[in-house]
Amino acid sequence: MLTIGTTPLPVVGRARMYVCGITPYDTTHLGHARTFVWADVAVRVLRHAGVPVEVCRNVTDVDDVLTSAARRAGSPYDSFAAVQQFYFDRDMAALHVHPVTYEPRAHTYVPQVVALARALLELGHAYEREGAVYFRGAGVRERAGLGAEEAARLLAEFGDHPDDQDRDDPADVAVWRPSAKGEPGWPSEWGDGRPGWHAECAAMALTTFGPALDLHAGGADLRFPHHAYEAAMAEAVTGVRPFARAWLHVGVVRVDGAKMAKSAGNLVFTADLLRHHPVGAVRLLLLGHPWAADWDYRPGDVEEAAARLERLHRAASRTAAGRPAAPAAGEQAAVRALLDDLDVATALAIAEEEGGQAARTVIALLALG
Repeated sequence: MLTIGTTPLPVVGRARMYVCGITPYDTTHLGHARTFVWADVAVRVLRHAGVPVEVCRNVTDVDDVLTSAARRAGSPYDSFAAVQQFYFDRDMAALHVHPVTYEPRAHTYVPQVVALARALLELGHAYEREGAVYFRGAGVRERAGLGAEEAARLLAEFGDHPDDQDRDDPADVAVWRPSAKGEPGWPSEWGDGRPGWHAECAAMALTTFGPALDLHAGGADLRFPHHAYEAAMAEAVTGVRPFARAWLHVGVVRVDGAKMAKSAGNLVFTADLLRHHPVGAVRLLLLGHPWAADWDYRPGDVEEAAARLERLHRAASRTAAGRPAAPAAGEQAAVRALLDDLDVATALAIAEEEGGQAARTVIALLALG
């Protein structure tokens, strides 16, 4: 049985896993890749334990940042998103990330967001004003354990406009927003508009898996406001809590202490590393720190990962070299480590020490081959 953090995840039947995907307006960098490689390891470990896993990884192709990038490129937003999505899919394949079961795109789930907004209005969890529908979010901040000032800062950082005078409370967020000329827009009973970001993920997850998830993965920087409001909207409309039994909030990648981000100009692109290093070395680089920990990238890290990968392969070949086979206990211990909060560091240490089948199993489960 897999445990994430302190949450055991026994599963009867299938495991339902939702992964927050990309907003396709730029090439995949290490910050993106780290989240998706860790999510991929969680899937592989669950399947190794005999659990069927269905994975839904969304594409946020309705987003103001994407619209602005497409406008600068002189391209329609949907065409621009499709091209960027192609590059992302290519990077995921190159990283040996398993194809997902479902890959909903936000622009095809607008009717579901409209239905979500309508239900929230009917239940009294939202209100309509000037063509917008706002979710009442007063309790979300407290549940996330944040003070009012910090919550307002994060809401503003992620484009939720807590200073919008049309809102009853700075903590309220848009489920539906009116669209100006030149912005993507769809008809609704409140006028032409487009979905709010948090509502998109709530609608896609609910449509795909119903009222609850077993595991929700995404970057730690999305914990608030995105995941907090996504879960709050889903729980408000279904009455089912918790929305996700466990969260895999993968720590951010930093460069010189600053989060890797386009706005910071400090991106390291996955494709660039893969041109010069084996895929196993890049995956090992991304798995080299506990999944919840933030990590400062240094150019020499990938060389260290490549050297460790070589040691792992040598350990795995010991049996072929005529040495005694590693006992089954070594392989079992390595798998137990991975089932215990995805403890890759312990599994790798066991693999290097035991060699043989233990090392081969760890290499396979981490897709380092």
